[in-house]
Amino acid sequence: MTIVLYVVVWAGAVVFLAGCLARALQYARAPLHLRWELYPVPHESPERARHGGSYFETTDWWTRPAHFNLLGEIKVMGAEILFLKGLWEFNRRLWFRSFPFHFGLYLLIGTAALLLATALASFAVPALPRTTAGVILHYVYTATGGLGALLTVLGAAGLLHRRLADEELAPHTTGGDLFNLLFFILAVGTAGAGYLLTVPSDPSVLEITRGVLSFDASLRLPPVLAAGLILGALLTAYIPFTHMSHFIAKYFTYHAVRWDDQPSRRSATLRQRFAEYLAYRPTWSASHMGADGTKTWADIATSNPAQGGKK
Repeated sequence: MTIVLYVVVWAGAVVFLAGCLARALQYARAPLHLRWELYPVPHESPERARHGGSYFETTDWWTRPAHFNLLGEIKVMGAEILFLKGLWEFNRRLWFRSFPFHFGLYLLIGTAALLLATALASFAVPALPRTTAGVILHYVYTATGGLGALLTVLGAAGLLHRRLADEELAPHTTGGDLFNLLFFILAVGTAGAGYLLTVPSDPSVLEITRGVLSFDASLRLPPVLAAGLILGALLTAYIPFTHMSHFIAKYFTYHAVRWDDQPSRRSATLRQRFAEYLAYRPTWSASHMGADGTKTWADIATSNPAQGGKK
């Protein structure tokens, strides 16, 4: 059974990565979105971003080199990703439920990364777990893992309660939304309970991580902890194929919609894609647009709907 668990864990990780890659490619290959062009854009210079300006304020801007403020984007992205800044500003009631859930997931991801790094290092230095550094690492990933599991379960329970109790959310709540939150509570809660029920004779989380990496069949995992790991692997594989993969979409929403202000005249790729779109033959139900599948988007865009589609 131990080998079966290892296979499930590895399969969950592979499916998750493949699903995330497929999602990212799907978004990257989608047609260009209409730009919001709402300023300030964080990759503008700090002086312009401060008052909501842009490079369009510069005389003959098209003749001047473009400057990209990467630090400005990192600051905005960091505040949004780590602390859900937008939610705090515009929906604070929901933030108190959503932030613990997301931050708990970040702690669990960090714990998994730290465990993997420690396990790999211990293959090269077998005595590492008994060194001072190994003991410190043990306390760190134990603390982050425990806190992450607690916050994730509490946050998911809070979001589930909000979905069930808030009448305003009722029209926007589906069975899938409830199932997803219950899945998180079950998987993370089972893994956390399994860890709390371990006894000194059971393998440590570091030994389990080493076992997953090396397919060590000699390990005997407690049933509850094994069930939690299997549920966690299944949840991980499930995420990219649901709307919970919004962490991928969010990147494109910010960088390809909200913050994309690249002038087309400086990009041959943009000009090529625009030319392709203008050749599309849309079919819309709005009869006044004349989009019957025979006219190109260029024909429609250069016609006057008020004059029956005449140019």
